[in-house]
Amino acid sequence: MIDDLDLGFDEQDRGDKGRHRRGAVRRRQGRSGGGRGKTLLALALALVLLGGIGGGAFYGFDRVQSYFVTPDYEGSGTGEVTVEIKQGALIADMADALVAADVVKSTKAFIEAAEENSRSKNIQPGTYKLRKQMSGDAAVAAMLDLKNKIVNGITIPEGLTAKTVYKRLSEKTDIPVKDFEAAAKDPEALGVPDWWFKRSDGKKVTPSVEGFLFPDTYEIPPKATAETILKLMVDNFLTVTSGMQYAEKVQKERGGITPYEALIVASLAQAEAGNKADLGKVARVAYNRVYGEFPCNCLEMDVTVNYYFELTGQKTKASKDMTAAELDNPKNPYNRKLRGLVPSPINNPGKEALEGALSPPPGKWLYFVAISKDGRSAFAETYDEQLRNERKAKEAGII
Repeated sequence: MIDDLDLGFDEQDRGDKGRHRRGAVRRRQGRSGGGRGKTLLALALALVLLGGIGGGAFYGFDRVQSYFVTPDYEGSGTGEVTVEIKQGALIADMADALVAADVVKSTKAFIEAAEENSRSKNIQPGTYKLRKQMSGDAAVAAMLDLKNKIVNGITIPEGLTAKTVYKRLSEKTDIPVKDFEAAAKDPEALGVPDWWFKRSDGKKVTPSVEGFLFPDTYEIPPKATAETILKLMVDNFLTVTSGMQYAEKVQKERGGITPYEALIVASLAQAEAGNKADLGKVARVAYNRVYGEFPCNCLEMDVTVNYYFELTGQKTKASKDMTAAELDNPKNPYNRKLRGLVPSPINNPGKEALEGALSPPPGKWLYFVAISKDGRSAFAETYDEQLRNERKAKEAGII
């Protein structure tokens, strides 16, 4: 008989789940007005109803109770377990991870506890040392206590080459550089979609992880491998560029070039701009030189030569120390006189450099030179104007 009762919870329950999945955590002023008080009241009403139907109906009590009462453990739990909360995780995602590790009894227990704790929005991604079978309240409190967070972070700044990234990761984790190099040989296995490795100029692309190791601060999970760490960085790159609608906007707004070609330009801007404010202007210079009326349609940027030096195990040099033969080595695929864009990104650019390559300011600049100690550059449309800017830079002691 109990199956025929309309207890009025189905639509509300589905609606609540939908809101939690979107991460919309409602804050309550106190427990008295919260969901748990209401569920206990509803359970009491259900008991009265069941009693009125007759003692035989109590066989359905457990079934009714599972709807009205949130399954939850009591107390602060026992033992120890580590749980990873991934970048971008919503409250519902955190709840899923905690249930999987048997930290909390149900996702609802953690979600309701988070709703009732206004500080729950401060829970950060990372790895936590928790106990098994904690109450939802205890789990939230534990994740807000920084002593329970396992801190093993490393910051990868903008503009590092993949080789330098491997060295820094190796120093932090004691994982050999060769392991990172081996993992990086298959970028698609690390999560880079194959469509990224397309060009509009007909040049062949040799898939490389260069450009896809997004600069950021990362928490290294316990027992991490070279592959899992690089996957973490690639996934971050994909998350950031997806949020920017990078691929879609490049193809719509940048005159037919591919997202990979725009990524190359972003890496050039990251390497050449001495000031964040100039990232977009340097990207514009790169586009103007390669696709505009620059005589050789080449980049003529010394940073591409230094990238080749690093790739081949040579020492990088300041521009003034490079010989003519080094600057224009015909065997160098990153030759600054090469027509068109170089074969690949030359470092791993940050979000601002990506934005600069995506939406560079309008301008006919073909030249630039640093003119101040804060890295600010002067931009020129003609070579005569460039020479005047270079004189200013020399007077300021910049070059």
